[in-house]
Amino acid sequence: MRKLPYVHRYRDRHGRLRHYYRRPGCKSVPLPGSPGSAEFMAAYEAALRGQDVARPEIGQGRTKPGSIAALIAKYYRSAEWAGLKDSTKNTYRGILERFKAAHGDKPVKLLEKKHVRAMVAEKAATPAAANNLLRMLRLLMRFAIEEDFRADDPTVGVKSVRYVTDGFHTWTEDEIARFERTYPVGTRERLALALALYTGQRRSDLVRMGRQHVRGDRIRVKQVKTGKELWIPLHPSLAEILAQTPVDNMTFLTTGQGKPYTAAGFGNWFGDAARAAGLQGCAVHGLRKAAARRLAEAGCTPHEIAAITGHKTLKEVERYTLAADQERLAASAMERIAHGQLANHPEQLAKPSRKRMKRKGS
Repeated sequence: MRKLPYVHRYRDRHGRLRHYYRRPGCKSVPLPGSPGSAEFMAAYEAALRGQDVARPEIGQGRTKPGSIAALIAKYYRSAEWAGLKDSTKNTYRGILERFKAAHGDKPVKLLEKKHVRAMVAEKAATPAAANNLLRMLRLLMRFAIEEDFRADDPTVGVKSVRYVTDGFHTWTEDEIARFERTYPVGTRERLALALALYTGQRRSDLVRMGRQHVRGDRIRVKQVKTGKELWIPLHPSLAEILAQTPVDNMTFLTTGQGKPYTAAGFGNWFGDAARAAGLQGCAVHGLRKAAARRLAEAGCTPHEIAAITGHKTLKEVERYTLAADQERLAASAMERIAHGQLANHPEQLAKPSRKRMKRKGS
């Protein structure tokens, strides 16, 4: 196995080989298991992101063959897992680790449809979490069949929890104005707002943006989630704010200690800033939706909006801009009707009414 950056090893007084993650300016972090193992790589990736590494419990390494824990460990070592984006791995691992904590020692072959239904029903109060669990169980059971852990899929026929949601709240113009009044130009908060609102990108892309990505009057974005490359014209308001941003870091957005944000850390920090400004339910992703809304209100087509946001399908764009499109199209339709009526009946403008003519002659 190739040498991993920042990993150091030594033998303790009992002759055991120990591994630590040691990076200049960061605290030393012990890494469990052997290099290349699922638990080792999970802890190493967490340390790279600056997250706390959970210490393994006693007996954690004694995984039972054929168990849920063994299946998940094998999935972490699979080519399918290796091909996932880091952001996707983080999401999947969170769900899988919680599932393993509750059912890791149970045999995979004994999982039945009734058990899956019960697990989904248990999370019915949080439909999104219930459906995310079901989606991961479907993926895991397909992998189990491929790896001969079992012959059938117990998730077949299990229905997801139905619910209606618009997802993240789209920031209104009043909310944007209130945030700007709270955080003037020159603050990190205002810079974050401008980057999100005038590029329409996800938080995973916002935290990677830096001066090196600006070329003339455009900013280059290579999206983490899709791998898509975009060249986005700089809005005058964003250009003005960037001109006042110090050029002493590789990224525009940095923590109070001058380090780059993780996507999750940035989302949490920005959410706190919004709440401090008196805004409830206003997440950074809602600014991506607000950017799409503004473009729709300006009369941009779904293709033009997708050229900025980088959405893969127009259906996603339409979902973001549905309310703005409805208002704009309704106003346009009524205006056409009004003009059409006047064009078909020009005498309404050219001729006075009979009543007025009688009064004039009397």
